[in-house]
Amino acid sequence: MAREHWKPGNMLYPVPAVMVSCQRPGEKPNIVTIAWAGTICSDPAMLSISVRKERYSYDIICETGEFVVNLITKDLTYATDYCGVKSGRDVDKFAKMHLTPSPSKTVAAPGIAESPVSLECRVTQKIELGSHVMFLAEITAVSVDPVNLDEKDKLHLNELGLVAYSYGEYFELGEKIGKFGYSVKKKKE
Repeated sequence: MAREHWKPGNMLYPVPAVMVSCQRPGEKPNIVTIAWAGTICSDPAMLSISVRKERYSYDIICETGEFVVNLITKDLTYATDYCGVKSGRDVDKFAKMHLTPSPSKTVAAPGIAESPVSLECRVTQKIELGSHVMFLAEITAVSVDPVNLDEKDKLHLNELGLVAYSYGEYFELGEKIGKFGYSVKKKKE
C-alpha cells in the first residue's frame, strides 16, 4: 500500500515542553511556554528557543538578551499549558499559577522555584525564520532543586517525570528502553 503524502508540517515529535521565564528591569517577570526548544551545542553549552514575534515575551527577550528555561514535571503541566495560552500583557502568570520567582546566578531573569532544573541563558544570535524567531543562547548557569539530588548530590533527571509535548498533547516520560551506546556494547559471555 502506498503511503499518504501531506502538506509540509512539523511532525518531529515529541519535543520538550518548557516554561521560559524572562523579565525587564523594574517590571514583573513573565513566563512563556515553549515547545520549539532544543540542544544545539555541548561546548559551549547552548540551546535554542523559537518564539513568535507577537508573544509578549518576544520583546522582553530581545531587549534583555536573556531568559531562563525551566524544565517541567507532571505537577507543572497545568501551569505550563496556562502560560502557553494566556498573555503576560493581561495576567501575572507567576501569581495566577502560584509559581515562585527564583533568583538566578548569571542573568537578571528569575527561574521558577517549582521547576526541578532551570537553565540560565544569554542570547548569542537571533534568526528570523518565518512564523517564529529562533534565539540561540549560551547556557551560563544551571540551578537544580536540591530535593531532587540523592545523598551523593547526583541528579537523577530521568526519574523526575519530565514532560514532553507531542502533536497537541502533553506526556510524562516513561519506561527506559535503552541507554546511549547499548546497541554496540559488548555482551558478557
